[in-house]
Amino acid sequence: QVQLMESGGGLVQAGASLRLSCAASGEARCISAMGWYRATPGKERELVAAITGGTVVNYADSVKGRFTISRDNAKNTLDLQMNSLKSEDTAVYYCYALSEYCYGADYWGKGTQVTVSS
Repeated sequence: QVQLMESGGGLVQAGASLRLSCAASGEARCISAMGWYRATPGKERELVAAITGGTVVNYADSVKGRFTISRDNAKNTLDLQMNSLKSEDTAVYYCYALSEYCYGADYWGKGTQVTVSS
C-alpha cells in the first residue's frame, strides 16, 4: 500500500510562485510513475504534469514553461514548482502515484488548495 499527502498550497498573488510537495509513505519503492492533477468545482481532474521512471516528463500545454515537476526517490517526494501563477491556475491539486513495480495499483492524495488572486 502507498499513502500520499500533499502540502504547500495556499493563497498567492498573480505572478507569484508556489511549490507543492507530495510525500509518499508505505511501499514507496513500488512506485513507477507519479504526477500532479488539478480540478475545479464541476470539472474532472486534468493532468498538470507527470514523471515516469524518474526520467520521462510531460506537462499540460497551459503550464509549459511555468511549472516544473521533480521527484526525489531518496526522500519519496514529488514536487511541483509553479512560477508565474495565473488566476486560471486556481484549483485543488492532487498527487497521483502508480505502483506498477509491485501491484499495478494507483493511488491519490486528498488534494491541496491553490488559489491565485488576480
